[in-house]
Parts: sequence; C-alpha cells; structure tokens
Amino acid sequence: QVQLVESGGGLVQAGGSLRLSCAASGITFSQYGMGWFRQAPGKEREFVAAISWRGSSTLHADSVKGRFTISRDNAKNTLYLQMNSLKLEDTAVYYCAAKFRGLLLQRRFDYDYWGVGTQVTVSS
Repeated sequence: QVQLVESGGGLVQAGGSLRLSCAASGITFSQYGMGWFRQAPGKEREFVAAISWRGSSTLHADSVKGRFTISRDNAKNTLYLQMNSLKLEDTAVYYCAAKFRGLLLQRRFDYDYWGVGTQVTVSS
C-alpha cells in the first residue's frame, strides 16, 4: 500500500521559515519523480515545485522561486520543501505527490499518488 505522509506544517509569522517533509512507503522511492502542490481556500490546487527521481533536476514555480527549495533523500525515502521568507499568500494546505519516472511534472493530473496534506498558515 502506497503512503505519502506530509509533516512539518504549522503557524508561522510572515518572513519566517518552515521545512515540510513527505515520508514515502510502498513505492521504490528512488524511481519516482516527486512534486509539491498547494491549495488555498477557494482556489485550485497549484504547482509549487518538482524534483527528478535522482534529485539532479528541480523546478520551482515563479511564485516561490528564490524562497522555497525542494530536495529529497532517497536513502530515507523522504521528500522535503524548505520554505523561507514566507508570505501571507503562502497560506495553504501543502501536498506531496509521486509519479513513476516522472520528470519535473507541473500538472496535478500527471501524478499517481498523493498525500493527505499539511496545513501551513502564515500570519502577519
């Protein structure tokens, strides 16, 4: 059974930092391209960042470029999202997603597996 479990969300002041984690089980993690998406209330789920299965290539949405960094540790079957200089508009539920041999996919429909999400709330 495939499981993706996000953690690390919470309440943080604007300008602060958080690191999200996504622990994967039930898949050969090193063979999956991974992505982070987020969904704010009343909005569509949007792409945040993606990483290739070896971790050699990454892609970040323009809205987070220079502030967020996606990374992975294949030995620990874990995906990360380091979020710095957080803004009010970063408030959302953050989801990790997996696609077998996926390469920097930005469309949510391209992913096979999803976590249940972790809430990030940025306050002023």
